[in-house]
Amino acid sequence: MTTSLGAKLKHHRQEKGYSLDKLAELTESSKSYLWELENRDTRKPSAEKLTRVAQALGVTTDYLLDDTAEADDEMRKEAFFRKFSKLTADDKEKIADMIESWGAKKTK
Repeated sequence: MTTSLGAKLKHHRQEKGYSLDKLAELTESSKSYLWELENRDTRKPSAEKLTRVAQALGVTTDYLLDDTAEADDEMRKEAFFRKFSKLTADDKEKIADMIESWGAKKTK
């Protein structure tokens, strides 16, 4: 099954509960530009815009551009680790502490 860029953008935007206005704010884009990406197959975003949209939606640019790719756990992990790698050392340590804490709760 093929899924267009626009359909993927709309699906993940709605899944996150974002309006076009909210996604525009998060990606430093205009609402009308995002609407066109979702509704007109002729629009081709720049790499910079596509990266911002992918990050805001928690997916990868590869996933958005591949008409045959489906959202899966591996894609979500890759998007998470890209965001994680950009955090400060202090923030990474806080997340590691949270994961450690959650793991400890499960073993009790």
